[in-house]
Amino acid sequence: MQLVYAFDAYCGWSHGFSPTLRKAVSRHPDMPVEVISGGLFTGSRRVPIREFGYVQGANAQITELTGAEFGEGYDRLIADGSFVMDSEAAARGVVALRQAAPDRAAELAGALQRAFYVDGLSLSESATYRKIAEEAGLDADAVVCAFESPEAYDAAADDFRRCAELGVNGFPTLLAVGGGRVTVLARGHATADEVDRRLAAFS
Repeated sequence: MQLVYAFDAYCGWSHGFSPTLRKAVSRHPDMPVEVISGGLFTGSRRVPIREFGYVQGANAQITELTGAEFGEGYDRLIADGSFVMDSEAAARGVVALRQAAPDRAAELAGALQRAFYVDGLSLSESATYRKIAEEAGLDADAVVCAFESPEAYDAAADDFRRCAELGVNGFPTLLAVGGGRVTVLARGHATADEVDRRLAAFS
């Protein structure tokens, strides 16, 4: 059995779920964790953030429910409303980080979200992945090279397809997959204790 975490790095609710994911993973150290990206802001949804008028209100709700931090760097980045969230670029970043440290994928997904939501770094920029890799003690050159590679586009598309195949239609979604069965452990928000109860029932 394994955990499958489907998230979008540009999804505020995924950012809010990071502490729960961290706890859930730490409680089951022997259970493999697969991290896959969703394509929340792709195609016609790849537009300036001002077109999503609900963002600030949603962020306040996320903070209230989860305690998630939205930093000054993030506030500055989105202040004029021109920033474009590109989920394909973020998914390529997940691919690059996952490739560098497969067993740390969940931890690195959280680092990616902090880079955007706290530090205000664009997830479309190579420099962001260099910084995350350096702070995580990874080979930064290899991560940047992987992020910029043509293969990363294919791998991002594979992630989007895998989400669809697993029936994921909202982020974040945490699944338990094993023995030909798939069950939802969390969707949107849950505590680590709730995840554990659902996991025990699935087992």
